[in-house]
Amino acid sequence: MATRFDLDYARRGQLGHKLIDRLNDYFSSLESRAVQLPAEERKLTYVSQPVPETGEDPEVVFAEIFRELCDRGFHITSANYLGLMNPTPTFVSVLAEMVVASINPQLASVERSASASLIERQTIDWIGQLLGWQLPFGGVFTTGGSEANSSAMNLALARLCPDAIHQGLRSMSGSAVLYASQESHHSLDKAAGMLGFGRHALRRIAVTKRLQMDLVQLEKTIRSDIDQGNVPFCVVGTAGTTNTGAIDDLAGLAEIANQFGLWFHVDGAYGAAVIFSRRHRELVRGIELADSASIDPHKWLAVPFAAGILLTRWPNLMRKTFSVSAPYLRDSTQEAMEDQYQTSSQWSRRMNSLKLWATLRVHGRQSYEVMIDNQISLAAAMAQWLQESGLFELCAPQMLSAVAFRVKLAASEEEIEAANRAVVEDVNHSGERWISLTTVAGKSAIRTMVISYLTTERHLQGLQHALHLAATRAIEARGQSSSVSSEGLVV
Repeated sequence: MATRFDLDYARRGQLGHKLIDRLNDYFSSLESRAVQLPAEERKLTYVSQPVPETGEDPEVVFAEIFRELCDRGFHITSANYLGLMNPTPTFVSVLAEMVVASINPQLASVERSASASLIERQTIDWIGQLLGWQLPFGGVFTTGGSEANSSAMNLALARLCPDAIHQGLRSMSGSAVLYASQESHHSLDKAAGMLGFGRHALRRIAVTKRLQMDLVQLEKTIRSDIDQGNVPFCVVGTAGTTNTGAIDDLAGLAEIANQFGLWFHVDGAYGAAVIFSRRHRELVRGIELADSASIDPHKWLAVPFAAGILLTRWPNLMRKTFSVSAPYLRDSTQEAMEDQYQTSSQWSRRMNSLKLWATLRVHGRQSYEVMIDNQISLAAAMAQWLQESGLFELCAPQMLSAVAFRVKLAASEEEIEAANRAVVEDVNHSGERWISLTTVAGKSAIRTMVISYLTTERHLQGLQHALHLAATRAIEARGQSSSVSSEGLVV
């Protein structure tokens, strides 16, 4: 009985070449590939099977993988995927992932990953410099924005109350509280609960008409908490909300955080990517003042999951917050490099930096700038079409590459919500494209997002045609007539 898991040289080459050819064909299809099967053909069934006792031909196994994931799967990589913050990865980043999976570097300690750790450090330095920070600053790759936000809260607490690292929240003089807008990401609620503050410790501040955190309300809430004996410790600004791409007044938030001695964290998982664009960088003015910031390359920087980054201007605090000693790990003797198990919550660490590092090396910052500028322009054109269509109205100003809108209907909120749902189901029914539902300021909305570097004006024209037909049907089904014709609509 064979006990080895490896294949011989010839077999590895045969399988590898076939896999690359299939992936190459797949990438070549993405500009026109449907996002999913038509609604009538989508079936999700699961039949429990016993654990395989003996192996199968790997070609048979990989043929099944491609049949299920490519032929019957859901393709967020398609140029017609226009719903959420899931990009088409660069092919270079895909190849980089294959290298990482093959070599499998363990980034917990520099001793066992010197070259990989240097690449990770360099990538973090590049992002920090684009943020406008001066060395020294610290940072680590994370699994995404949720881990980055949770770690930032840890840093904020450690600076306010160093004893809390060892003694916990009982060492504090009152209940810890933090602040974010009503539109900020739900990962903050999870983090507050998991870190022991409790979800009620997160004060969600009302937003303005531009869906930015209301600075006056924020200051009032902080003062009220202080008067009640609570302990404010962190303000979280959002650079690009999930629903609409709204960006808080980061400079204003930095000023308030400084006034009250609070940690200022910017959740830039999506929108911080505009630091790559000279034209649009001003949108996140004030991010350079943050104590910490997060960005997810697996959102707007076109790399595969998972890739998040947490950066802080206080690198020594990272070690104080996360360092531990373990008998089986020896601290690095390299003065220029920290062992990453000492500066983050992770122990075993995958090399999540190579895909971004390789893409930057091959394509350069300017390629990201062109992509981001183009996608914001496409979103602006989409917002203009929606406003001029007579069928829809915007739910929020378009700032980045996301657009939130709703059916324009003289009806109750419940009827508008039903119409929005009908439009999304209609547009998504064929499987050719995909958009999503959300809520903005507590009201139903439809959401589109230009996130694939393959998406062009042609793809948006196809979406506009589908939206026009779907909205007309939804409005007429509710006893209202649409006076809007399809004249002038480019298909």
